[in-house]
Amino acid sequence: MARARARSAARRVRGRGAVPVGEILSGLRAAWPSAECALRHEGPFQLLAATILSAQCTDAMVNRVTPELFRRWPGPAALAAAPAAEVEAVVHPTGFYRNKAKALRGMAAALLERHGGEVPRTMEELTALPGVARKTANVVLGTAFGLSEGVVVDTHVGRIARRLGMTRETDPVKVERDLQALLPREEWTMFSHRVIHHGRRTCTARSPRCGECTLAPLCPSAAREGAAAPAAAGAGGRSRP
Repeated sequence: MARARARSAARRVRGRGAVPVGEILSGLRAAWPSAECALRHEGPFQLLAATILSAQCTDAMVNRVTPELFRRWPGPAALAAAPAAEVEAVVHPTGFYRNKAKALRGMAAALLERHGGEVPRTMEELTALPGVARKTANVVLGTAFGLSEGVVVDTHVGRIARRLGMTRETDPVKVERDLQALLPREEWTMFSHRVIHHGRRTCTARSPRCGECTLAPLCPSAAREGAAAPAAAGAGGRSRP
């Protein structure tokens, strides 16, 4: 079934013309050679908790909240036993704080009850945890464990994939299927890291900086907008945070 879905996705993509996947990957690699997950963490448990908090919240805000969260409750046992009101107060700046506090405490309790306090390494087990959907599981599997089970699709990845002609879909699950059909499996994790960096600093939602983008010659959207040629080699579209 999974192979059939991948073949179907590949046919949809090929129907729009050849996508220069190798050149896109090379351009991203040159622009963002050391891209990594923006959520600061030490180990799988912290990454899992931080990713739960990142829903509808910026990574920068999560990074401001998690030091206090992990100082007070450094592991699953402590977090599972934490008073709900205290967790809510700490995570309040990330938004939806009641739901997130409930998910964090439930996730920690489930780790203790089902996995001996360890973060599991399979998609099925991760998505069975409270507060963990496929995107969160992909982040943890790819970043914490180096396992390529899927492609992380956030707003940046979806937007840039559409601009590059890699998908027409807007639903993240369908975008992921198209990207899986196009990309070598070993590139899935780093592709997302690099595209997220690219989306934050160069290919922004409202005012993409096509004239500074190393991918502009490959991008149908840049061509339609009459974008200028990319900046000199090595610039990579970088800007100061």
